[in-house]
Amino acid sequence: MRHVEVLIIGSGQAGQALGYYLKRQKVSFMILGKEKRLGDTWRYRYDSLVLFTPRWFSSLPGLALKGDPNGYPSKDEIANYLENYANHFDLPVELGKTVISLEKIEDGFRAVTEDGEYLARKVVVATGPFQRPYIPSMAANAAEEVYHIHSSQYRNPSQLNPGSLLVVGSGNSGAQIAAELCHDRKVFLSAGHPIKHMPQQLLGKSIFLWLRKTGLLYAAADGWRGRWFQNQGDPIFGQELKRLIKQGKINMMPRAASMQGNRVTFDGSDIPLVVDNIIWATGFRSDYSWIRIPKLMDGSGNVIHHQGVTSVQGLYFLGLPWQRSRGSSLVGGVGLDAEMLSGML
Repeated sequence: MRHVEVLIIGSGQAGQALGYYLKRQKVSFMILGKEKRLGDTWRYRYDSLVLFTPRWFSSLPGLALKGDPNGYPSKDEIANYLENYANHFDLPVELGKTVISLEKIEDGFRAVTEDGEYLARKVVVATGPFQRPYIPSMAANAAEEVYHIHSSQYRNPSQLNPGSLLVVGSGNSGAQIAAELCHDRKVFLSAGHPIKHMPQQLLGKSIFLWLRKTGLLYAAADGWRGRWFQNQGDPIFGQELKRLIKQGKINMMPRAASMQGNRVTFDGSDIPLVVDNIIWATGFRSDYSWIRIPKLMDGSGNVIHHQGVTSVQGLYFLGLPWQRSRGSSLVGGVGLDAEMLSGML
């Protein structure tokens, strides 16, 4: 059994950013990660993934990401950067540690892994927004010959069967995957709402520079500007998808409504689409079933908190979408939240 002042659960960008500040404060802490290697959360995403934030906004506190600051890093760059970051600052990280239960005890918390327990006075859950892949129930009706996977399982085109592809979900991952695969096969993209496009650059500068200058990037989630920004929904960054739709290389479809065999129907139409492959770019759901602390979640399973601070004394969260602002779950934005939280630990 290990004793530590602060236990950080999650070894991604949020956990490491907090570790940077706690080490400067000389606080006793430990970071637990379920990965075999630091950065694996990024390393095992699809091969062509490129961030929509430039390198100058894709770094953690104290160590800049190498390369052209105005260029856009690949997922492997970020994976290797996270590994180098922990080594550079000699952060105390233990890998291969999946926390299977967290409970409140009299003078702190007990975290149980498969090969040991940790006792901590304070705990920060920094497991990020990508926890449990969500696939609609209609997928259970897919014919055996239809190849279908969640976007988190997609790596490259060699996985797919010949023939058409339907991408269900029109977020940035779905858009990037559809754009990659539309050049040598028929590709359909199912969107449950109108797509909003935002340029990656405006007047030769990253859109994130303008978002920062206007104050929107770090507008408080519970302030009027933050609430307005949240209500706009997440846009598709860049103009590639828009161009490919206009060229007829990507065919837009409404929200997928049902599936039977190799046929998918969509809202507003009874005419089915015959498909050979499906990628479910339908996002993720939070999974905090391992936290055995009552009254921490609302009826939808979301954490009840204010800027990462819960009503349970000593229990905090970091890296949640819109925890404090739009930047809270981004590599280049989580550092501000980590710095604020470190002052409470």
